[in-house]
Parts: sequence; structure tokens; C-alpha cells
Amino acid sequence: MKSKEIGFDISEAVLALGLKCAVFTLSNVENRDADREFEEIKARVTKEVLTGLSLEKIASDPILQGFRQLHEAVGRSNRKYVSSAENLLKVLLQTGQLPHVNLLVDIYNLVSVKTCLSLGAHDVSAICGKVSLRLTTGEERFWPLGSDTLKPVGLGEYAYVDDQNNMLCRLEVRQGEKTKIRLGTTECFYIVQGNPVVGSEYLTAVMEELIVLTKRFCGGQERLLYVP
Repeated sequence: MKSKEIGFDISEAVLALGLKCAVFTLSNVENRDADREFEEIKARVTKEVLTGLSLEKIASDPILQGFRQLHEAVGRSNRKYVSSAENLLKVLLQTGQLPHVNLLVDIYNLVSVKTCLSLGAHDVSAICGKVSLRLTTGEERFWPLGSDTLKPVGLGEYAYVDDQNNMLCRLEVRQGEKTKIRLGTTECFYIVQGNPVVGSEYLTAVMEELIVLTKRFCGGQERLLYVP
């Protein structure tokens, strides 16, 4: 199957905040509900992450602090806006397990809690044109994951937005419903996001780990769009 060409750019204003990201696509993937071998890996890794995990450790982790600093830089409350990585770690701490969605999503969520970076994937078939990581104007269309209505967006946030002004992801906090990964998804647009305290080498290594693990269980062919 021929993959859909998609572009990506990042604004100077976002780069000035110190935000770092790696972006790529995986085409011809085969998503499933679950995989027994992956579930064994997931159980082992979550057990390792849970060892010594506490609210105090989450609060003091330098990478998670870096996301809070980004939110402060664009005037967003860290009580209301919590990075996806921090939110997942709090869920893991509270319940002892990660939420199950589907195999593609479960894979990147596992890598996220292991590395403290915010990871996300979007169905390429639902993206219009290229994706831009830029500051918001307040006119973007944001349909949050799990919601049935559009929500207003503030001015000056950083966000991933397509050519039709649809928001894929607000900050690294909330993904959009339109581009969520479904069982029928065959091509994904991936975001691996860090912040000013994250080195480019670490970011790239996490991206490579995500690619290897995803291809192991879902196949696919990667195309790098942006690497710091």
C-alpha cells in the first residue's frame, strides 16, 4: 500500500522555548488489540518503573519538571495542564498498571513511562496536509480525545496543527479525537517530545527504541520527518 506523504515544520517561536522533538511516520503497520509477548514485556517494564516510584519522585524528576517549565513559559497552569508522561506515571502509581487501548498505543505509552518523555501517535489518514508545531492563534479547532465537542483554545500555546487548522495535540497534554489511533490504523504520525532539559541524543535514542519495539510487534516502515 502506498503511504500518504506528510510534511512537518516547527516554528522559531517554539524552538525559542527550548522544546525538542523527534517526528516520524510508520507506514503499513498492522495494529491489533493486544499481543501476548508484548504483554509480558509490559508487565516486566511496569514493575521496574513502579520500583521506587512515588509522588515525590514524580515531582522531582528533572524531565517532568522540564515540561512544567514549558507550561509556565506559555502561561499555562501545571495543575490544569499535566504532561502526558506525568499523567501516565500517576495512573501507574495509583492503579499499578497502564491503561489498555490497543497495541500501537500501549507500546508508546510503555516507552513513555520508561523514559519520562511525552509520546503520541496519530492516524495519518485523518491528517490534512502537513503538520506544524507552532504557537496557537486561538482560532484552532480542538476536539479533545474522548470528547464529543470542540473546545476553545487559548492564544500562545504550543500545539501540533494540520493545514486545516485541526489540532492534533495541545501542548504535550491532550491529543485530539479525530486523529486517534484505531484498530484499523495503517499509518501513524509519531511525536517524541522533550523539553529544555532533554538532550538530543536521549531524544533520538528514545525515538529509535520506539521504532524498534513498534516494528517488532506491528511491522511497518519508518520515515523520519524531523530529528533535533
